[in-house]
Amino acid sequence: MPLLTSTEVAGRIEELYGAPLAELAAHAQENPPGMLAALLGMHDVLAQAERGIAFHRDHLARLLHDPERQIWQGDVSHLLDGSRRLAEAVAVRDVQATSVAAVLQSLAPVPAAPPPTAPAVPAAPPLPVQSTAPSR
Repeated sequence: MPLLTSTEVAGRIEELYGAPLAELAAHAQENPPGMLAALLGMHDVLAQAERGIAFHRDHLARLLHDPERQIWQGDVSHLLDGSRRLAEAVAVRDVQATSVAAVLQSLAPVPAAPPPTAPAVPAAPPLPVQSTAPSR
């Protein structure tokens, strides 16, 4: 199963629930925790991990990009820390992407709400029973 990006996950959540992510997030905050809140939380962690990957990758590239720049002993700790953080972000992204993909695959779209039905017309009140007995 290929890893999903946070953008793909957002699209699938919107498709599943039939509303934009911002509306779904507001709805999830107003209601008790459930599957929607869990999916949105997984999406947030996935998006944060993707931002972390981009940040640490760019940081390492800046440290290593200049071919004329020499790496000093003090730089080694920065390179190792950046590499460790990049690896952690990749691990989080992979776990979240795999988990949310499995959950999304197991769910079906929310059925559309049935159209409102016209209120039932109340039945006419029963007619009084006519007695054949003489009245007084």
